[in-house]
Amino acid sequence: MKPILSKGGKALSIREEYENTERLILSDKACLSSETRGRLTEEESDELRTCFQRDRDRIIHCQAFRRLKHKTQVFLAPSGDHYRTRLTHTLEVSQIARTIARALKLNEDLTEAIALGHDLGHTPFGHAGERALDSLSPYGFKHFEQSVRVVDKLEKYGEGLNLTDEVRNGILCHTRGKDAYTLEGQIIRIADKIAYINHDIDDAERAGVLSEEDIPLDLRIKLGMNKSARINNMVLDVINNSNEKILMSDEMWQLFNELHDFMFVAVYKNPVCKSEEVKAAGMIEKLYSYYTENPKKMPAEYQKIAENEALEIAVCDYIAGMSDNYSVKIFNQLFVPMFWIE
Repeated sequence: MKPILSKGGKALSIREEYENTERLILSDKACLSSETRGRLTEEESDELRTCFQRDRDRIIHCQAFRRLKHKTQVFLAPSGDHYRTRLTHTLEVSQIARTIARALKLNEDLTEAIALGHDLGHTPFGHAGERALDSLSPYGFKHFEQSVRVVDKLEKYGEGLNLTDEVRNGILCHTRGKDAYTLEGQIIRIADKIAYINHDIDDAERAGVLSEEDIPLDLRIKLGMNKSARINNMVLDVINNSNEKILMSDEMWQLFNELHDFMFVAVYKNPVCKSEEVKAAGMIEKLYSYYTENPKKMPAEYQKIAENEALEIAVCDYIAGMSDNYSVKIFNQLFVPMFWIE
């Protein structure tokens, strides 16, 4: 293939060719990579990848992303291999979000980058861990804010990933509060909901907590008789009802909330699912107390945060970054007696 030439006769880079393609095929409402608001620290453009493609790759290769495979989604310390973790949840959100973005001719690379980064700041033991840190720290703790902190300050031993503003904003706004200023960022908030409500049903069925038939029949008829149908119907509804904003129809949103109300009672507050949460929260509390009293026991990079910002922030950073497995290991080392071996 002959290279594409610029007006001056110089061959365009692969990135520049792709940026031209974006202008041709994407909606006028899409966020073009060539029109990014930029990074916290300015960088030279890459020859191969657009700025959003680079952000996606930086997230995939970062340590916080790898730790998601050992962080709880809903079921704490499940014994089976097929329950969702924070990593598999993230991948399902990404798949749903990319489908919506592609159908709406929005920027799929930006959408994917935000989806892959949206839960990087989540604590061990899911929302139980988040609630524990939020109650303990005088600064509070929200996982969506922590996800931005991870990419800005904690990754690469304090250097951060230096992501674009569009990706950072989408991560920050994926749960509540103000909408993301890009449509791609708005997709993540709704894709997150579609993903978790459906995979939580799937995991609850696997755990024997509920069966498909336990879901109210009128909801199943309207939303879909199985997980695949529900996801498809919700995604189609978002695609058909989004224009200036990404949203569901009023009818679908009401059905989603009815399903969520059912799940809240049947699963999210079910003692079978949540019986270990009290122990997990207690463990987080003990770790928090230990490290606030013994900051020198934290790794050097967190001691530096304690000196430059605040001890409580550093302790939250350290504990939030732990996987479920690692936090249990550290807890056992600190608080569980070791037996002598003859």
